[in-house]
Amino acid sequence: MMNAEQRIQDAFHMTGKRLAEIMQTLDESPLRPALFARYQNISELRYDFPLVLTRGGSQGVYSLSGLFNTVLQKVAPRGFEGERMRKHLLRLESKIRTLVAGGASGTLSELWTAAAVELSSGAGEDTEKLEKDLRLARAALRLDGEVVDCDSGLPKRLVTHLWKRQQEVRRLGHEVDGFILRVSDILQADRMSSGEGCSADNLRASFGSSQVDAFDFGAMSKFLTDVPAGHVMPETRRKRLSRVLATLQEHRSLFVPTSDQENPLVFDSCSGALEAVRRRLPAMVDFVKAATIAQLDIDGLYEESEHDAFFDAFDEKSLGSDELARFPDFLVCVDAGSMSPGEGDCLLELLSCGLPVKVLIQSDDLLSNSSIGGHLELGPLSARIATLAVGLNQVFVLQSSASNLYQLRDGIAAGMSYAGPALFSIYAPAADRTNGLPAYLVAAAAMHSRAFPAFTFDPSSGPDLASRLVLADGNPQPERDWAVENFEYEDPDHQRVSEQLPFTFVDFMTCDSRYADHFARADGDVSLVPVAESISRPEQPISTDSPTPQIPCVLMVDGDAALQRLVVDDAMVQAARRCQQLWRTLQELGGVRNSHAEIAVEQERQAWEQKLQEAEAATAPAVEAGESAAEAVPEAAPVEAPVVERDPDEPYIDIPRCTTCNECTEINGKMFVYNDNKQAYIADPDAGTYRQMVEAAESCQVAIIHPGKPRNPDEPGLEELLERAKPFL
Repeated sequence: MMNAEQRIQDAFHMTGKRLAEIMQTLDESPLRPALFARYQNISELRYDFPLVLTRGGSQGVYSLSGLFNTVLQKVAPRGFEGERMRKHLLRLESKIRTLVAGGASGTLSELWTAAAVELSSGAGEDTEKLEKDLRLARAALRLDGEVVDCDSGLPKRLVTHLWKRQQEVRRLGHEVDGFILRVSDILQADRMSSGEGCSADNLRASFGSSQVDAFDFGAMSKFLTDVPAGHVMPETRRKRLSRVLATLQEHRSLFVPTSDQENPLVFDSCSGALEAVRRRLPAMVDFVKAATIAQLDIDGLYEESEHDAFFDAFDEKSLGSDELARFPDFLVCVDAGSMSPGEGDCLLELLSCGLPVKVLIQSDDLLSNSSIGGHLELGPLSARIATLAVGLNQVFVLQSSASNLYQLRDGIAAGMSYAGPALFSIYAPAADRTNGLPAYLVAAAAMHSRAFPAFTFDPSSGPDLASRLVLADGNPQPERDWAVENFEYEDPDHQRVSEQLPFTFVDFMTCDSRYADHFARADGDVSLVPVAESISRPEQPISTDSPTPQIPCVLMVDGDAALQRLVVDDAMVQAARRCQQLWRTLQELGGVRNSHAEIAVEQERQAWEQKLQEAEAATAPAVEAGESAAEAVPEAAPVEAPVVERDPDEPYIDIPRCTTCNECTEINGKMFVYNDNKQAYIADPDAGTYRQMVEAAESCQVAIIHPGKPRNPDEPGLEELLERAKPFL
């Protein structure tokens, strides 16, 4: 028999209705997923954000931590002076990160100055040394640019910045100017060799005023006009090149905007971009025709009998992908939440017709209430447009959370340089929906929970899906349904408990305040199971007859870091199952857990076992009498893997969480080494100093390096280093 509390909470799970006061709503105290407990204040950590968007540099986008590391390598000497400078620079970096997290904006130089003033005002006797170190470091920092944090404004600012850099790199206006100059030279040379060009008045106008009285222009004109008839340009060619020149000059604005066209290629709607494309298409056709004729004529390959008819019939249908790639790219930045069904149609038309367009679709909502059946729908169509665009097969597609954009900066740049349409689908949470959590954490949670996994699809990478679609490195443990992390806590008996905790779609949805009604506090003596286990079970008909109902729950922590359990209703569990299925589909497309391959492997395994059985049957008579074939080959005793307990004094790295940022390997490449998965581990703790171990822990972007205790008790400065190591032990 179920107790009353069990029945009430089981009813909530099945119906989502709170039937008694015992089912408390989520109060105002802050709750966050249990795995977020270690991230109380991420502004104190060194990680990818904020970013610096620069006009110079090879990348155009840099992490603040990366720039400070570069400066330290340049100016911080070894010894006490270098350690002091390192300390000052890391304090400055932390202050800039805190300012940006608090809403400050501006360029790196502006924020550097503001942070330096704040630090100097509280430095006391150390002020002079601090200011000296900061001046030296500032002189070594050659780059400057806008500083941006991981917030709802990041995707548009970053994508627009990289789009502008790509347009500057291509410099398409120079190609147009080259055609205009060469055609003009041909016509000018013809005009100068003609009777009109050699008239006395034209010759007099071509000389400087100081030389005009020194020549008899009438005699010169008579001499120059005596030109053999074979050198005169045919009238048909002259007219053709004159038309070409006029067309090129008229449509130069397709490549170089005029002063009253501030951003003629940037749009905030797909319909607006599509309308502009249709308006510009006739001009694009005319330009391609004129440029092609000019090239043929310049190369001496234009044959009137052959080419006149061809170019008379040249129209929009004649434009191929190569011709379209000659034009600057359109940029469309759209908020997925505001897209109407008509906008979706316009987007698909833009992407499917091969036009040079780059589209950013930014989503902040991955779940919605369905108008049919009352269930939770996993993402509106606009939030799943990336997977649909892959089916077009000729569109570059990149999907990612905002938290992973720096890691995928090369992928974004590849999409910008792709000669065809590209779609960037980015999730960035709205600040008013994150329950007070940093936007970076929520964005990262969307990717880790498979709610918005990262992937790229590059049609130019190869002929097949295996080479074109890649699950991005940001997806942790891509072979699993849910990423699993180690979670440690203290139980009511004050004992340390460690368990492997999956981070599911349901855990992610606890970050969105709009869906609080789908959760309730677990009170009383009730039987609960982890939500991951409930998601994985086959769906069962709703029933209250079970003597021990399986009520799913998620683990949370409150503002006092106390563990809380929330009951989850069935609608949220069903949404998580749909998320799991979509992730498995993406796994198959990306070559992970491919069901076709698994079936083929199983068939081969069964065939191999059949062959082994046949071989054993054929050799059975050779076994001595009284001894079976099984007895002839003694079976090896099973070997149990030893249980290894971690020594708290030994340094170690949480290897599965490594983001391959190169911070530790740059400090000491012998102490810190990458494994085959490009994740760092401590290869030899004696290959360096304890100071390097602590510095690596401080510079680690995700705080996964644990320095342990010093191995050399005589190393200088251990007292200070042990104090610095405490947050990472």
